[in-house]
Amino acid sequence: MTTIVGAHAYLVDVEVEKERTDAVQAFLKQETVFVEIRTDDGRTGVGYSYTIGTGGRSVLAMLQQHLLPRLPGQDAAAVERVWFDLFASTRATTVGAITSLALAAVDTALWDLRCLRADEPLWKLAGGFRREVPLYDTEGGWLHLSTEELVSGALASQAAGWHGVKLKVGKPSVGQDLARLRAVRDAVGPGLDVMVDANQSMTHAEARRRAAAFEPLDLAWFEEPLPADDVAGHVLLSRSTSIPVAVGESLYSVAQFREYLARGAASIVQVDAARVGGITPWLKVAHLAEAFNVQVCPHFLMELHVSLAAAVPNGRCVEHIPQLRAITDGQLEITDGHAVAPDRPGLGIAWDRDAIDARRVA
Repeated sequence: MTTIVGAHAYLVDVEVEKERTDAVQAFLKQETVFVEIRTDDGRTGVGYSYTIGTGGRSVLAMLQQHLLPRLPGQDAAAVERVWFDLFASTRATTVGAITSLALAAVDTALWDLRCLRADEPLWKLAGGFRREVPLYDTEGGWLHLSTEELVSGALASQAAGWHGVKLKVGKPSVGQDLARLRAVRDAVGPGLDVMVDANQSMTHAEARRRAAAFEPLDLAWFEEPLPADDVAGHVLLSRSTSIPVAVGESLYSVAQFREYLARGAASIVQVDAARVGGITPWLKVAHLAEAFNVQVCPHFLMELHVSLAAAVPNGRCVEHIPQLRAITDGQLEITDGHAVAPDRPGLGIAWDRDAIDARRVA
């Protein structure tokens, strides 16, 4: 038994690297919640989760006041048992974003410890299917960018050998969205995947209308067209369009993914390890999707998700949005259009302690 002897959490604000906007919001900053767990064998596991501007202090309070006090004396190797114990202790606030984000910070720290004890990298211990995963870019597709900037970014990604680009949609008129998408498709030709993301901004009627307009462009997927709790609307939309419908970044439990998959409401699963409660439920969602013959393209967190997408057979691609470079040493390794999972033991993220300490929120 490897006993937990202590744990603490803290909040770090990480500035955005560039302006990021979509149809409903702007990415203001990354409130990054860290958890460090110490065990009686002298090891320390580091885990984290995030919000994009609000709620970080609420996650921190959940950890400090409710979750972390339950950890000392527990077996750090019993990751499933610890996760369930913490989840069961917070039933009054589940399923919900704050609880899931807090659970994720603990769970990723426990997985860091698990990998360190085994002297194995995360991608291998979580499944080890392959080490490299195709990469696509979102950083060049924000809604405020001009059509010329979208085209330039897409061409740069194509020249670098990346497998796709994602563009935000949700302009006031379908004609505006369509003109921007058509310019990119005409520039890159048929060989590059082009995805679109509406960020839950549309009604079913409007999403169906825009999907019909987008179909000739051969899009790889239509992401979050409707509010995430509108499962019925996603069912109807999926039946009405040939464009694969992608969801997942705003779902916070395995059961929510089960509902989408069982009802045929999603063709691409974008499970986010922070928002679903950690690596433990992330893997369950990935295997659930595999049972439905559905691919996984995780949302954001490329530094962590490269290892998870590499671990499972249905990990299709990794999303490129660099956000941790200010507090890490080194960058995501990219080779021939593929993101390469770190091969060092643990989560594989090289944290810059001085940079983290400089950004801690009192």
